[in-house]
Amino acid sequence: MISKRRFTMRQIREILRLYHEQHYSLRMISRSLAMSHVAVKKVVDRAQAAGYTWPLDPECTDAVLDQALYPHPQGRPLKRPEPDWSTIHHELQRKEVTLALLWLEYKQQWPDGYQYTQFCAHYEHWAQALDVVLRHHHTPGDKMFVDYAGVTVPIHDAITGGEFPAQVFVATLGASNYTFVEVQPDQSLASWIQGHVHAVEAFQGVPLAVVPDNLRSGVAHPDRYEPVLTVTYQEWAHHYHTTILPARVRKPRDKSAVEIHVKIVEQHVLGPLRHQTFFSLAEANTAVQALVDQLNRRPFQKMPGSRRTRWEQEERPALQALPAQRYEFAEWRHARVHIDYHIEVLGSYYSVPYTLVQAVVDVRMTATLVEIFYDQERVASHLRASRPQMWMTDPHHRPAHHQAVLDWTPDRFHAWAGQFGPATTHVIDQILATPVYPEDSYRRCLGILQGLGRRYGSAAVEAAAVRAVDSRVFSYRGIKHLCEQAATEQAPPASNEAEVSPGNIRGAQYYDQPGQALPKGDETPS
Repeated sequence: MISKRRFTMRQIREILRLYHEQHYSLRMISRSLAMSHVAVKKVVDRAQAAGYTWPLDPECTDAVLDQALYPHPQGRPLKRPEPDWSTIHHELQRKEVTLALLWLEYKQQWPDGYQYTQFCAHYEHWAQALDVVLRHHHTPGDKMFVDYAGVTVPIHDAITGGEFPAQVFVATLGASNYTFVEVQPDQSLASWIQGHVHAVEAFQGVPLAVVPDNLRSGVAHPDRYEPVLTVTYQEWAHHYHTTILPARVRKPRDKSAVEIHVKIVEQHVLGPLRHQTFFSLAEANTAVQALVDQLNRRPFQKMPGSRRTRWEQEERPALQALPAQRYEFAEWRHARVHIDYHIEVLGSYYSVPYTLVQAVVDVRMTATLVEIFYDQERVASHLRASRPQMWMTDPHHRPAHHQAVLDWTPDRFHAWAGQFGPATTHVIDQILATPVYPEDSYRRCLGILQGLGRRYGSAAVEAAAVRAVDSRVFSYRGIKHLCEQAATEQAPPASNEAEVSPGNIRGAQYYDQPGQALPKGDETPS
């Protein structure tokens, strides 16, 4: 009968000594050794059955005594045939392969081999000896891990002697651990997206999913179950037909995969460069790429091949194809439509249909184009302004009664101002001479001649203009302030009749009326 012993060999020897040499009873032995008398009797009976008494033969080792009292099973070897664990680990990278399938194939070759539970336990024990990054089972083409390293690269200015800490973007494919690294000026959204674009191009394909840490550049609002991505990051993923799977909040195992790859880059790439001085990002990237190539070609310690060979043989064929066009970085903003049916973006103005006045719209900006969306529908598109204070206006966005002012010119405003007086003309000429976009100057002139002229009358505007010329105040706000100040200092006139102009010159009030166009032809200088 096979039975497993419950005591140490030292305790068994002491039982035999006390029983045969000291002639203790079973109960006295049990009290002395703090064990049951039944257990003591079993040891004595087994020793007698095996022919052992006291003193034992000097050549009776613990192993011999143990085998005599508690014989091990015979008929099959105690040591089972060991599988090739590196091959097992390699096969597990395939989508269709499981540990249960590999165990069945092992048992077919070795019927006396490990049972399934032992097989799994021995594999896990073997895997613990691997580099920690290799313990994860990732299907080729499945995931790309991205993050910024905690270590920065100082970039020195040869002229000023200053320096700034350049950021290090790291991307690694999950199955092969093939790694891409790029030194960037900052962790802005533009740099973050640039790193993704360059990474998939270096990998020559796109994974099914990208796993970032919850960096603010890509994840606007981290959440354990439903993180909110920035619109630009979502757009990038849509362009490349992949999915963003941010590491879950307060889930260290999610983040460990990302952090492990970053740590390897810090140790094997950035560490060796810590004493080197760089004067440009390009210079730093050249040095970094050389060490990253060495890292990718370095053989694994516990596995056959290297990061590069596994990428070439397994991961690259499994990646999705790159799209025909590279993603063009686009920044998204919100803007409110002004009363003049324009939005302001980075100091320039872009028109939208006038029916959207006061609405909040979404603005997509690339290096060359500005697109405006309302309720997810594009309502306007303009070339991006090349400098601040530019006005990009689509004539179709104007209401019908604004079409009459399409032919505004500085000469026409000059003629209109002349109906108020020489001081007003001088102010208007100064505003038109201001080096801003013409339509912005037209808006200010219109505010003085039409807006203030309607409210205070042409005489009051001319009087304010006289004071403005003396004070060299040439702005709509300045004229408005002087008109308001004069109105509080004296009582308003009894009537506000329009002044009569000689010949065919109409008064300023005429043009205050909705739908009235500026004079054309012979009425004003052209």
